[in-house]
Amino acid sequence: MAMFLEDIVRSVELWLNLIKKPQPYVDPSLDPVLLVPGIAGSILKAVDKDSGGKEERVWVRILAADYTCRTKLWSRFDPQTGRSVTLDPKTNIVVPDDRYGLHAIDVLDPDMIIGRDCVYYFHDMIVEMIKWGFQEGKTLFGFGYDFRQSNRLPETLECLAKKLESVYKASGGKKINIISHSMGGLLVKCFMSLHSDIFEKYVKNWIAIAAPFRGAPGFVTSTFLNGMSFVEGWEQNFFISKWSMHQLLIECPSIYELMACPHFHWQHVPVLEIWREKKDNDGNSQIILESYPPEESIQVFKDALSSNTVVYDGEDLPLPFNFDILKWADETQNVLSRAKVPPGVKFYNIYGIDLETPHSVCYGSSEVPVTDLPELQFCEPKYISVNGDGTVPAESAKADGLNAEARVGVPGEHRGILSDHHLFRILKHWLKADSDPFYNPINDYVILPTAFEIERHKENGFQFTSLKEEWEIISEEQDDHDNMVNRKPFVSSICVSQTGDDRSSPAEACATVTVHPHGEGKQHVELNALSVSVDA
Repeated sequence: MAMFLEDIVRSVELWLNLIKKPQPYVDPSLDPVLLVPGIAGSILKAVDKDSGGKEERVWVRILAADYTCRTKLWSRFDPQTGRSVTLDPKTNIVVPDDRYGLHAIDVLDPDMIIGRDCVYYFHDMIVEMIKWGFQEGKTLFGFGYDFRQSNRLPETLECLAKKLESVYKASGGKKINIISHSMGGLLVKCFMSLHSDIFEKYVKNWIAIAAPFRGAPGFVTSTFLNGMSFVEGWEQNFFISKWSMHQLLIECPSIYELMACPHFHWQHVPVLEIWREKKDNDGNSQIILESYPPEESIQVFKDALSSNTVVYDGEDLPLPFNFDILKWADETQNVLSRAKVPPGVKFYNIYGIDLETPHSVCYGSSEVPVTDLPELQFCEPKYISVNGDGTVPAESAKADGLNAEARVGVPGEHRGILSDHHLFRILKHWLKADSDPFYNPINDYVILPTAFEIERHKENGFQFTSLKEEWEIISEEQDDHDNMVNRKPFVSSICVSQTGDDRSSPAEACATVTVHPHGEGKQHVELNALSVSVDA
């Protein structure tokens, strides 16, 4: 008899899937969310001062990307101001604020059609959150910034303070949920350390995702010596070359602030290893493996980049490892170490796991040793990996040094985690965009069924089984949802029967499905079923 009821439930669920068509709706009870990206996660535009403010998108773009990077984004660090100043004196780099800041952190190259997902940043999360009832400009906002700059640059922190105030006012005085990704976590932590009073005034929760709280050792070491690729796959052939990115990032304080924290008690200290050929006192050659911990690696960076130059506007410019930036980054580490979560604010940490993540880097081999350190720029690095998200080791991301409400590891790739449905389920719970009292993000991310009741009893030789189940759906009749509240409930029925024979007893089941129209396109569905069988 139980099979009858299961058949009925499956039939109703199939019917619900056929009529269910999610439509955007607004949940006015939600608190506002501000999304903060990480390095390379904001659209940047170059404003030409000599042409009346003509704008050109310089990050991200596929066509002419490399040329635009070299002419518009290459910069030099000014130790007096802490800024990286663009080499082109006629160019000013700005971040667009369209769609309440979301445009700059959504799809980083909106013109791209084929392979567009490779330049997604917060796109999937924005789409998902709108389904939950968030609304752009009311409860959903973005904060893009010039990621070349330091995470404690006063101008950037001032812009963030103004953003928090504007979001607070736009949402009717509700405190804000900040969701940061990657280096955006360092930016938020710097702000919290230097402006704790403003943070406490406007922020309710801060959720950090894949933040390199203690650095990204393997990523930064290879970036200093070889550059990095933001886009992988075939699209990389049309994007900025690793060499151009290398020259850009050498003058970016943000990269120096991602170096391995030398005072952190690493489970395994990240090292830079180099196979080198050296001669002993007798003039005999021998191959040795040199190993440099974080502080000693700095001398290697200095020697390897001592002759590094770029040609800009016909001029040969030296571009060595920058000790002025290193000094600035050391102070940033001090700022980060002093950060505390203000009273009344809750902090959550989500970190990526289950991927091999560069931790230590090795150059050369016993067969082909490195003979001169400047060669490292042209050597292919080999990585010693640990658990993490492919970019940030889990050990670094977990070590936030803050009083956290929860720390949760989610399997996923560093940027790809922003499209992960497990992550969405956790965020939905912490943002109170659901009402599942049984969900615990720390040890359980299974979505439980909706209301379900079943009862059984026997009477006069018959066995009775009753079932009640409920669903919430969103109606496809969104164009007329204002009148749905006034409509009468829709009622339908299902009957199933079976005649007894030598192998089974007579049985019958019937069910009633009632659809109650609600406001905002929602409908509440109730299934009441009863089965009767002869007690064999």
